[in-house]
Order: sequence, then C-alpha cells, then structure tokens
Amino acid sequence: MPRLTLSTVSKRFDDFQAVDGVSLTIPDGAFLALLGPSGSGKTTVLRLIAGLEVPDGGEILFDETIVAGHGAFLPPEKRGIGMVFQSYALWPTMTVRGNIEFGLKVGGLKPRERAARIEEVLKVVGLAGLGDRRPHELSGGQRQRVALARSLATRPNLILLDEPLANLDAHLREAMLAEFRRIHSLTGSTFVFVTHDQDEAMAVATHVAVMDHGRLEQLATPEELYRKPASPMVARFIGRGRTLPVRVLKSEGGRTRVMLGQQLLDMPGNAPVGYGWLCFHASDLKRVNEGGHLKTELVGQVFQNGSLLSHCLPTEIDGDVVSLPLDERIAPGTPIELVITDGWVIGEGRGTHSNGDVTRRSSTCRPGVISLR
Repeated sequence: MPRLTLSTVSKRFDDFQAVDGVSLTIPDGAFLALLGPSGSGKTTVLRLIAGLEVPDGGEILFDETIVAGHGAFLPPEKRGIGMVFQSYALWPTMTVRGNIEFGLKVGGLKPRERAARIEEVLKVVGLAGLGDRRPHELSGGQRQRVALARSLATRPNLILLDEPLANLDAHLREAMLAEFRRIHSLTGSTFVFVTHDQDEAMAVATHVAVMDHGRLEQLATPEELYRKPASPMVARFIGRGRTLPVRVLKSEGGRTRVMLGQQLLDMPGNAPVGYGWLCFHASDLKRVNEGGHLKTELVGQVFQNGSLLSHCLPTEIDGDVVSLPLDERIAPGTPIELVITDGWVIGEGRGTHSNGDVTRRSSTCRPGVISLR
C-alpha cells in the first residue's frame, strides 16, 4: 500500500480557494480521516487524491511516484484506487455479485479468478451467501458493504471513502465504523475517509487531518488532537473544547506559566512568551465554593448523558461561555467559581505544528510537509 504525500497542493474554483497549500504525509496502511466543517476543503482533497480533480499547484505522490503535479497527471483508472461514495453508486439491476464482478471484468480477470475474488471479499465484508440479492433487497448497511466489497475486490493500493455513513442512521453508523476498523485491520489497506463528524473520525482513524477554509490546521493522532490542539480552531472543534485568552509569562520543558485575568496558572504547553490561548474541555473544569481560577455566571442548563450540562459566562475576563456537567439544578444568574484542573496552552498565532510523532517543518521533511511515521 502506498505512502501518501501531498506537497503544497492547491485548488481553486473560480473565485473560491477550495484547497490552499495543503501538505501532509501518511505511512503505508494508515487510516486517515479528513475532518472539518462544511466547505473546509476535505472532499476536494479526496477528489484530488483520486484524480477526479487536477491541482492548480503542488504535487501528490504515491510512494515516490508523482501522480499529479509539475506536468504529470495519472488518470484515476491508473492510480490503483478504490472509492466508496456517499450514494453507494450500485447498479440496481445487477445482483451483489454482478456489482462486484463488473470491475473485475474490466480488469481482465478470468471467470474462475473473478468468482474466487468475489467470494473472498463477500466474506471479508460479512455478506457471504448474499451474492444473488439485488440492492433493493438489502438494508442500507448491507448496501454500504457491497460498495466497499466492490472497491476491495480489485485489490487497490488505496481506499477512498467520501462520507460513506451520511445516509445511515445512528445505530448503523456505529456498526459500520466497527466494520471499517475490522476490514482495515484485516486487509492492511491505506484508507482515506472524509467526514464532518468528529466522533466518526476519532473512533476509526489512526491519523486525523483537521481542515478549515481550505487549509490544514493539524495532522495528528486522535489522542493528540484532543489533548494538544495546535490552533484555537482545532481546540474548539475537537471534543467541543473551549479556549480562553491568557498571557504567557514563561515556557520551559513543556510547561507554561500564564496569567488568566488576575490568576496565575501553571499548565502544560509549548507557547512562546506573549499572548496565547488556554485550551480545555468540560472534564478539565471543577466547581468550587471559593478560590476558583475563573469567576462565572450560570446562563443555562441542559440535561445530557445523566447530568446537567451547565453553561457559564466568565464575568471578570473577556471569554466565551464554558460548560461543565453539574448534578443539581441552579437558577440562571447564580455566581459559579471554577477551577481549571488541566488544559493545553498555545501561542496566539499558532497553526499547524507538531507534537510526538508529527515532524515539524524541519530538514528531515519536504518544506511544509507534516510527516507521521
């Protein structure tokens, strides 16, 4: 399976910059989720990888082979990819077996090889014995498996999935996520999965690329995105996090000393001295009777997951509403003091960066490329 590399890839549609200088590298056999809000450029990146769009600048490589860029362009049918669409794109008049076999016929496989390959992939996706059914006789989850089986049957170098779970209900989405994990582990294929749902991305991917306004905000493991966001956008998008403005007084050895309003805090982070952001989640907040780091006023409560998700507005600093679960109903307007038990500090202008296994822009990588090895 190929190592996938994008180097300063850009794509514009008329006056709209859909992809703006995106660079990333993922290893063979990875499961990459392209994650971001609507209009962030994630589907355009997928289409560029597939060869359905031609980049305006930069290059795309499978291992050391340039498939797009600098005058080179390899058409989709020669890239060795499989693609699963949101709509499944199954032929309604063909059986499950016929839908899978079509691509194998085009590939020139002999009848005996085709039959063996079909039975193999049907078993992999959990549809053994259903080869003679037609799409209308299958559930939504089963049709999704047929689309995946059709892609796997040609033994592609890369599997691309364009929001494949969007048409399924919550129960089926959860079941298919488990199937994607199982099939990825079983086949060892490289998967690239587009979604706007962070829960899907965090549940299935080995690596997640967060995009916004056509740019790559951060490429990291799910755990790192949650605990060490690289930008305010990532901090607020992943895990429904929050940010508060701070002044960084000192940064050394992965720890920072910051001023939050008039409160002095020591927090994890790698921010330069100056203005910055304290990033945290609801689980990092604790209510206290006095001596809190953050004075707030309750603005509302919503019952959620067995507790009351309580929304509090800071009263002594200029900050957005923060939320935490509480066990009791409280009247709006009640003063609430909060202690921030954990978090992550970033600089005011931080964007894509690296932590752990993510290599920052250094001499070991192509300029602008984030590499996960």
